Amino acid sequence: MGNEKERLDRQFDFIREIDKEKFIGRQTYLSDGQRKENDAEHAWHMALMTILLSEYAEEKIDVLKTVTMLLIHDLVEIDAGDTYAYDEEGNKTKEKRERAAADRIYGLLPEDQGEKLRALWDEFEAWETPEAKFAHAMDNVQPLMLNAATDGKSWVEHGVCLTQVLGRNARTAEGSEGLWKYVRENFIWPNVEKGRLKK
Repeated sequence: MGNEKERLDRQFDFIREIDKEKFIGRQTYLSDGQRKENDAEHAWHMALMTILLSEYAEEKIDVLKTVTMLLIHDLVEIDAGDTYAYDEEGNKTKEKRERAAADRIYGLLPEDQGEKLRALWDEFEAWETPEAKFAHAMDNVQPLMLNAATDGKSWVEHGVCLTQVLGRNARTAEGSEGLWKYVRENFIWPNVEKGRLKK
């Protein structure tokens, strides 16, 4: 019983800690344009998107693995903070900050679970497996969709250019060519035409 209590203590330590993800603000507005989403909302949205859109993956994916990857990949931002996609300075130190956070946060769990989640986080970061590629596609597509839904509100606020968006999405098609084509035609170009995304 002692070992079980220690295991449960560590599991609940982690579960309490990850509640802090709800406090990590992002730069993307919710679809009504009234407030910005938090990391937990972003993760939930991408998880459901994966369940619904997995049929468009370039390669067959393990949906549960991909969903799990998306639910845990931003937990490091509890320590590292959210680095805005187009923040050049912040992106210079992002990897170092996030690796240190991964060590601490996944280290809260019992060793077997901590190693499993950390390996999944590393897999996401490596961007090599079909699941990681599709997860990155979801991570890129979700904010594009919300930016389009809010008439480019966050893009306008930050003075984002088309070249920045295309650069950020240079590998999105590796996860799904079909979704990338749809996003370009329905989310990106209409905002270029409206002047929401600067050329």
